[in-house]
Amino acid sequence: MLSRQSLIALAVALTLGIVAVFVANSFLSGREKQIYRGGTTKVAVAAAPLVYGTELTPDKVRFVDYPNSSIPIGSFTNASQLIQPGKKRVVLLPIAVNEPILNGKISAVGQGASIAALLPDGARAATVRINDISGVAGFIQPNDSVDVLITRNLPDTGQVTDVLLQNVRVIAIDQQAKNADGTPNVGRSATFQVTPIDAQKLALAQEVGNLSLVLRKPGEQDNPVVETVSMNDLRYNMYGGARYPAPAVVGNFGAAVAAPVTRAAAVVAKPKPAVRKRTAPAQNWNNVEVVRGTKSDQVKVGGYGS
Repeated sequence: MLSRQSLIALAVALTLGIVAVFVANSFLSGREKQIYRGGTTKVAVAAAPLVYGTELTPDKVRFVDYPNSSIPIGSFTNASQLIQPGKKRVVLLPIAVNEPILNGKISAVGQGASIAALLPDGARAATVRINDISGVAGFIQPNDSVDVLITRNLPDTGQVTDVLLQNVRVIAIDQQAKNADGTPNVGRSATFQVTPIDAQKLALAQEVGNLSLVLRKPGEQDNPVVETVSMNDLRYNMYGGARYPAPAVVGNFGAAVAAPVTRAAAVVAKPKPAVRKRTAPAQNWNNVEVVRGTKSDQVKVGGYGS
């Protein structure tokens, strides 16, 4: 049998539980009414993950209710707007499951996948040659950011490497990971989103030197000071030298490069080895009279003594 105090405590707990449920239900109902006060509209979302180049078909699209006050800009509210018979549309940017399908992420009606559709106003798409080394062993993917390096020969300094472009967006790369272990098939070209002047730099750089890509962390700020690296830097570092950043100047390709760093080797005075001076042995000299005709001379003649 429960005691009187236990019954009272149980009754109080039940009462508080009922009150809590009532308050929560009232709050959620009020919040729901506030959200849907203006009504809802069916909005097209992805029924499955959609990647670049996927053709939109009815089985890949479904419609969900969205509050009228929160309908995303560029979304589609009926199937006839999104899919038209005989006129295909393909995905240009990845779309996750239940993510609204927006006009900017798919191609125009009747058009296929086009890189040009991914470019913002004023941007250009430029393609460069790469290999398994310059392309970071094939692990660069579309939408990654890279730095572009150029290695070339200069008449005065020999072979040097400069930073040509920083924080360049990769639009496309001709590779796909097809192996079961995820090993990538290395592509031979990469397409970047650049400005018109940067596109000219890339075209010229391919003719005068070799290009390499350096994968960078997303969102990382550009380095305001970059340096030109030459063979002297490799030799200097091999012997324990230190690198000191120099003020940035404009290089041959318009990128900021550092002024040459003057390095002075420390001169250490080495003690000269002691040299023993060799002394000639003592000599005994004698005077001899030499007569030539009517003239006589005294000549000193000597030999080595002990």
